[in-house]
Amino acid sequence: MRTEASFAALCGAAPVPASSGKTNGHRLSRGGDRGANAALYHIALVRMAGDTRTREYVARQTAAGRTKKEIIRLLKRAIVREMFRCLTTTVTVHAIADLRPLRQSKNITLTAAARHFGLWPTSISSLERGLRRDDELASTYRDWLNAA
Repeated sequence: MRTEASFAALCGAAPVPASSGKTNGHRLSRGGDRGANAALYHIALVRMAGDTRTREYVARQTAAGRTKKEIIRLLKRAIVREMFRCLTTTVTVHAIADLRPLRQSKNITLTAAARHFGLWPTSISSLERGLRRDDELASTYRDWLNAA
């Protein structure tokens, strides 16, 4: 998937021209992953019910004369756009390889570190091994280890 359009087609949210002599419009593709399309539909419904930005968007589109079905189609495409950006944007992940050696060099046990943060030792261990990602905790933990 190199483009947002190919990802939308894969999710079944790519618009297909559906025009006749009197109307000019689009409909959703029947192809693509039906599970992904169902997930997009549920996300759109939840956003329509609870998200302020989406509710304002729906109000604007309704005022422009669009039907609920058309609005959901537009929302699904917008959601795919957001998802594609999230999936393809490179995110800098802070290195965690220094946490365990730093703790061990200061002779601090997992239990002592966990007690300080009010967590279970397995939480600290998972963070150190990279099984759990929590950038805020990792930063705080690193600062605490450097200060100890």
